Amino acid sequence: PMDFADLLEQVNNLPGDFLIRFMTSHPKDATQKLFETMARCEKVAPVLHLPFQAGNDRVLKVMNRVYDRAGYLDKVRRLRQAIPDVVITSDVIVGFPGETEEDFEQLCEFVRTVRFERLGCFAFSPEEGTPAARMEGQLPGEEKQRRADVIMDLQARISAQLLEKKVGSVQTVICDGVDEESGLYLCRSAADAPEIDGNICVASEAPLYPGEFYRVKIDESDMYDLFGYVVEENEDESAQ
Repeated sequence: PMDFADLLEQVNNLPGDFLIRFMTSHPKDATQKLFETMARCEKVAPVLHLPFQAGNDRVLKVMNRVYDRAGYLDKVRRLRQAIPDVVITSDVIVGFPGETEEDFEQLCEFVRTVRFERLGCFAFSPEEGTPAARMEGQLPGEEKQRRADVIMDLQARISAQLLEKKVGSVQTVICDGVDEESGLYLCRSAADAPEIDGNICVASEAPLYPGEFYRVKIDESDMYDLFGYVVEENEDESAQ
């Protein structure tokens, strides 16, 4: 029977110049076969969203998740081994009923360990009629928001450090348009989801056209975006 990895490979083998981007995978479906298929399929974006949602096994069990911390970390290790330049994104929930300060500290340590390229964080919000809404240990809204702010501040520092490492590299980007205020062209690489992730902001005297691909030398970064300029194909080797 065909699984998702087989489907990816078949779509990758279709003729044409295109990029395959799939944004989410349940950890149980993130298999070694999927990692190896992504690695050898040149049209598959080297990006994988692996939701985790809690920092320790006790909270994961209460959330009714069927994976654990050690298994998740092993998947991250094997994924990065198969695709060294992979972009791993995730999301977490803070303030789940009964989450202690120690539980939260373990989540912070987990985020520091994995060093996600991008991470979303949500303060737990009880949905009427769900088991979680009836659980004891509901946290005050201000405490849930404090924990979310701590996680996002931590992730912002990690993201800035990872972006800084790209300074000096040459990236293949697609142009989405121009920022009228700055005059910079707004582009993105295969690692960037449109209207979700940051931009690669490109200065160019010659016009760049939306939907066209360019090679860009990265010469600056900030907390969310990269900055650079277009290089010719024969400049790539000397620019790297």
